[in-house]
Amino acid sequence: MILAKRPDIERFLARPDPQIRVVLIYGRDVGVVRDRAKELAGKVADPPDDPFNVALLTDGDLDGDGARLENELASQSLMGGRRLVRLKFATEKASLDKQVAEAVTAHAEGRLNPDAFFLIEAGALGRDSALRKAAEKAAGAAVIPCYEDEPGDVARLVRETLAKDGVGLDAQALQLFVSRMPKERGVARQEIERLALYLEPGSGRTASPKDLEDFLGVEPEASLSDAAADAFGGRLAEAQAGLRRAAAEGEAGPAAVRAIGMYLGRMRRTLTLAKNGAGLQEAAKASGVFWKQEREFLRQARSWTLDDLDRLQPEVLAADKACKTAGSPDGLIAERLALTVAGRARRLGL
Repeated sequence: MILAKRPDIERFLARPDPQIRVVLIYGRDVGVVRDRAKELAGKVADPPDDPFNVALLTDGDLDGDGARLENELASQSLMGGRRLVRLKFATEKASLDKQVAEAVTAHAEGRLNPDAFFLIEAGALGRDSALRKAAEKAAGAAVIPCYEDEPGDVARLVRETLAKDGVGLDAQALQLFVSRMPKERGVARQEIERLALYLEPGSGRTASPKDLEDFLGVEPEASLSDAAADAFGGRLAEAQAGLRRAAAEGEAGPAAVRAIGMYLGRMRRTLTLAKNGAGLQEAAKASGVFWKQEREFLRQARSWTLDDLDRLQPEVLAADKACKTAGSPDGLIAERLALTVAGRARRLGL
């Protein structure tokens, strides 16, 4: 059974079909996958991390131990109640994909412990995935594909999350906030929680666009963001000009180093999502890349690699630490870091 429509998914998560023994939740948006799996786990086991009734596994636990998964699914509950076997599956290994697919088929048919519930969280499974095929085919299994949130989904998430803290946004502020939000659920939730703290939980405050000015800050194309983008694009002169312009606007060296670090983090997240199967443009949007910067960011992302970023990360951390030392020439430290980044970008052909 494939549940692709939101009303069907919500009904199932609220009241799981007792005839279903296996549920596969998968998709590129790991935040949505995680949220839905957490909600479902709470319906099956209380608490969902009970060590006596719940087995938490990763694909690493199965690698080299072909019997581990079926043994867990065949085990009986130690304390009564329904046993939950929860697998976080993130590998691309065909052998493990096949192994889990075989366990899905056996368990869905009731050949193991028929009272156990098998919950699988996975990334972007292609149509050739044996696991996905087995779950879609099995009568005792349900499959929930997860896609990126649309603006309406994000707006609803914002409203519901803020309401729990007794705060809210008016219609215009909500539209403004959603337009600036990344699509990836996990990152979006962090921003919403940060906003709730800004609005003071329990205050009953309903914010307007003007109330969000300090929270949202300047637009992404401001001086420091421009300087970071120029550095990663190999444009040293432009990066230095941006840093000096920011300094004139009152932004000191630590903020400049932080902007470069945030840009590196956005690049790392984009490349990681792309490595796990997302399209590069889709990955950039999920990482919160502003639309006006998207073309240049994608040009850079085609040249930088995760290994390049790993080698650069210690330089950023060292600069951040140096900037926080009393009496340090933080402006020069930030410019030197920009020089380092731009130099490496040029060696990559940018």
